[in-house]
Amino acid sequence: MLNYDLVIIGGGSAGIASAIGAYDNGLRSILVLEKEAYLGGILNQCIHNGFGLHLFNEELSGPEYAERFANELIKRNIEYRLETMVLKINKDLTMVCSSVNGCEIIKAKAIICATGCTERTRGAIATQGDRPSGVMTAGLAQRYLNIEGYLVGKKVFILGSGDIGLIMARRMTLEGAKVLGVAELMPYSNGLSRNIVQCLQDFNIPLYLSHTVKRIIGKNRLEKIVICEVDNKNNFVLNTEKEFEVDTLLLSVGLIPNNPLLANLGVKMHPRTKGPIVDDNYETSVPGIFACGNGLHVHDLVDFVTNEGIYVGKKVSEYIKNGKLASEKYVTIEAGNGISYVLPSKFAIDKGVAEIKFRVTKPHQKSHINVIYNGEILKSIKKQYLLPAEMEDIKFDISKLDCGNIVLEVIDD
Repeated sequence: MLNYDLVIIGGGSAGIASAIGAYDNGLRSILVLEKEAYLGGILNQCIHNGFGLHLFNEELSGPEYAERFANELIKRNIEYRLETMVLKINKDLTMVCSSVNGCEIIKAKAIICATGCTERTRGAIATQGDRPSGVMTAGLAQRYLNIEGYLVGKKVFILGSGDIGLIMARRMTLEGAKVLGVAELMPYSNGLSRNIVQCLQDFNIPLYLSHTVKRIIGKNRLEKIVICEVDNKNNFVLNTEKEFEVDTLLLSVGLIPNNPLLANLGVKMHPRTKGPIVDDNYETSVPGIFACGNGLHVHDLVDFVTNEGIYVGKKVSEYIKNGKLASEKYVTIEAGNGISYVLPSKFAIDKGVAEIKFRVTKPHQKSHINVIYNGEILKSIKKQYLLPAEMEDIKFDISKLDCGNIVLEVIDD
């Protein structure tokens, strides 16, 4: 059996950052486990630029961003293993792993799960029609094109306006494919505003809001799709069908934190994010197991993932040194009217100031965020714009509070 103070599952941006955060806070016995042949995770297939604007004030491609942090890991001589899959986590913090060395048991004093997210598939959204080839997730198409070198189609339609789908609309166009349009179930886009402009509007690719794919047609290869307008209850609107002759349909219909290891362990999961419920130290309901990155909740930008990973690495190093982090007095945090979810779910009062991240359920203009403590407004902040695609955060003083409940809500002016 191998023994380490800290084992990090996942060698993407969150895993690397948490290892660096722990090391820089004095921890030395660290092991990073990565199932792929390279560090960097999903960044390796994201060859477009736009990464690093917040951290470095410059635009990097995904592989450049990954290489920069992988080099920092190597510079610190932090141990990592590639092509190593964690098969099971036990409550005593032992892990069963499969690697080039065979089956191994690794034990840790603390574990950080930085396992990233997966894409929702056609089966998850129950699209009707035939089952031809040519229907795949946008992320898979991105891997085929950017890493394997395969152009997955020449006449393409994209379902869902998530950022990966928008970026692939531009990428496929630049590679010579014809992107006929993007359909979005909601009456607003779920991607960042800059991607709507740079990936659709700059290439005159139409965006069909309040539309979805009604039927897929094709025997062996995809031949046609039929999209249809939907009402506010997501029911098809009669006589609004539009038919497109395509050979490829890319699905960008949402990302889900990848957490089978934690789910099998019995870690409490958030019903909205599908990631683990964590406290202000990012510790899950199982002592000694922490989570960060897209395995916790889906982030807007990799810069935010990195910042979160560094923070969690620092907290875990304190946990290993001191034995525990949990406070005896804390307030619980809940999502109220118009709020999709909040993070973390509870915050220690002795920290003085709570910093809460949240998303709204729909776009808002000229609204305000209320922080309600035990039924009374503790703080209210005006907001000109709020979008579901963009994570928000709010800080407020909790030093004079007692144990109780805080609710965040959004109210239109």
